[in-house]
Amino acid sequence: MATQENPTVGWIGLGNMGAPLATRLVDEGYSTAVWNRTASKADPLAAKGATVVEAIRDLGSQSVVFSMVSTSADLEQVMLDPELGLLTGDSLPEIVVDCSTVSVETSKKVREFAESKGVRFFAAPVSGNGKVVAAGKLSVVCSGDEETFAIVQPLIESFGRSVTYVGDGEAARLVKIYHNLLLGIYTQALAEILVLGEKSGVKREAVMEFINNSVMGSIFSQYKTPALVNLDFHPTFTPVLLRKDFDLGLTEARKHEVPMPITNLTRDIVESSIGHGFAKDDFATMLLIAAANAGIELKSEQADVTDGLD
Repeated sequence: MATQENPTVGWIGLGNMGAPLATRLVDEGYSTAVWNRTASKADPLAAKGATVVEAIRDLGSQSVVFSMVSTSADLEQVMLDPELGLLTGDSLPEIVVDCSTVSVETSKKVREFAESKGVRFFAAPVSGNGKVVAAGKLSVVCSGDEETFAIVQPLIESFGRSVTYVGDGEAARLVKIYHNLLLGIYTQALAEILVLGEKSGVKREAVMEFINNSVMGSIFSQYKTPALVNLDFHPTFTPVLLRKDFDLGLTEARKHEVPMPITNLTRDIVESSIGHGFAKDDFATMLLIAAANAGIELKSEQADVTDGLD
């Protein structure tokens, strides 16, 4: 029988982030049932022992249900749809934990509906990508009822190296959105100095090696090094998703009358990356936009560089 110490788990959404996150829970030994719109994406988890359900509402019998979806509209659909949503069915979980990056308004709407049904709702958006999850280096920011946090913390720590509780309500949504603004701005800064180095005769590999070993280096700069040096733009996070987060952040800026000129400019560059046909590539293609603006075309340096996640 499921208890707070040994809860049964449901998982909604097995995309680039959802699948590796759910896999960590299965590998930790939690009894896990999963749902995804494209059922075949659940096959690797089924091979590990997870139960695959046909409908979202089939997860209602689980103690804790996690969700990881792309947009605010997706979260509303999987939770609140009158015909399909988890929270509109007859059988309801005790707790819902959402790991998506969505608007404060959507999060509050789902929270209020969940609580009206006697379900605890907890926000736990994550920072990283599938490789970061696999390497055990994911960061998670959390908000909601502190008692609920105590219950779900062991589950979240199964996939989060760093788990930060920031308070009640939707505080975690704001922190994650602001984090992603910095993500875009930092990437644009790296792109500009790498293009400057290119035009002045310095290899991108050399610039990134120095940065990664300096106070300006980070886990992020390290694992973006193969993309920036060897132009490996296999998507971990697309410019379309980054644009969505910039729009969420700038909405908050307008609400609170905080001027954000650098953020606004970076948002336009992300938009430009989409316009140049990179919508399905990694957002590090911002480097190619910086190069085009400088009148040069970059080539892979085919360097032996690492993302630092091994």
